[in-house]
Amino acid sequence: MRIGPHSIQPRVVLAPMAGVTDKPFRLLCKRMGAGLAVSEMTISDPRFWNTRKSLQRMDHAGEPAPVSVQIAGTESRLLAEAARYNVDHGAQIVDINMGCPAKKVCNAWAGSALMRDEALVGRILDAVVAAVDVPVTLKIRTGWNPGNRNAPAIARIAQAAGIQALTVHGRTRDQHYTGQAEYDTIAAIKADLSIPVIANGDIDSPQRAAQVLQHTGADAVMVGRAAQGRPWIFREIAHYLASGELPPPPTVAEVRAILLDHLRALHAFYGEEQGVRIARKHLGWYAKDRPENTAFRAVVNRAQGAAEQLDLTATYFDALEAGVPPLSVAA
Repeated sequence: MRIGPHSIQPRVVLAPMAGVTDKPFRLLCKRMGAGLAVSEMTISDPRFWNTRKSLQRMDHAGEPAPVSVQIAGTESRLLAEAARYNVDHGAQIVDINMGCPAKKVCNAWAGSALMRDEALVGRILDAVVAAVDVPVTLKIRTGWNPGNRNAPAIARIAQAAGIQALTVHGRTRDQHYTGQAEYDTIAAIKADLSIPVIANGDIDSPQRAAQVLQHTGADAVMVGRAAQGRPWIFREIAHYLASGELPPPPTVAEVRAILLDHLRALHAFYGEEQGVRIARKHLGWYAKDRPENTAFRAVVNRAQGAAEQLDLTATYFDALEAGVPPLSVAA
């Protein structure tokens, strides 16, 4: 798959997720095989660009190309300015968020709320595409609710505006992340467009990725929640798509090494206090399918410093690898 001048290989993409796809996680997922990793959404209002959170979200130093940055907002002028600002600060692809279902985003008429006004969608896309000389992509849902699945109409508007790739999450806004994603709408959109289409929603295994690609004809798949605590899913999907075979799962020792590297990256990026706090949710995701998950989280969540957090994590996985009941680590 190509987005403008950029070849996206393998054709599996990390979804933008607020509070998750920060720079340390994007770098990790790219190392684990993601062909593209989209940043957390950055707000289009310039009053917030110099806050600590925004500066961290717009930090792309040393990030391998192509750097894809998602912007969110509701005014075409501000979104165009945000696109230019992010390109000046390293963005090589600008992605527009029209898929976020969060209430605080939709109440401001951003995210998936924009799909209720197709004329506004057109004005925003025209403005952003005209504002920058890098590819602009768009992420949408199938519609606002089951009675208003207007994603095919939005997709045609997007292609006419010069959008160079479209991601479609197979749920309506009012579904949030409940129920099951449907892929028929994505298939209809792909059949109607000439630009690349990326299928998103419930892609949680290599087999599901292959099924969705076959069903929809999409050019790539996007993985979101399934990558939390399981960043190696990207290489698993890539291997399966290339060979038709499942690779062996990572060993306990490999998971230990991946997780400790991730923790160190979080501590270095955010500083010790914030990094330790942010790492706790990642620790929970990594451990969710592991023995004695509750005991492990109870211990590591008490860690107040980076060294203690690293030591407790290493000790837990060392016990797993040695066949010692991890509960004894927490005692």
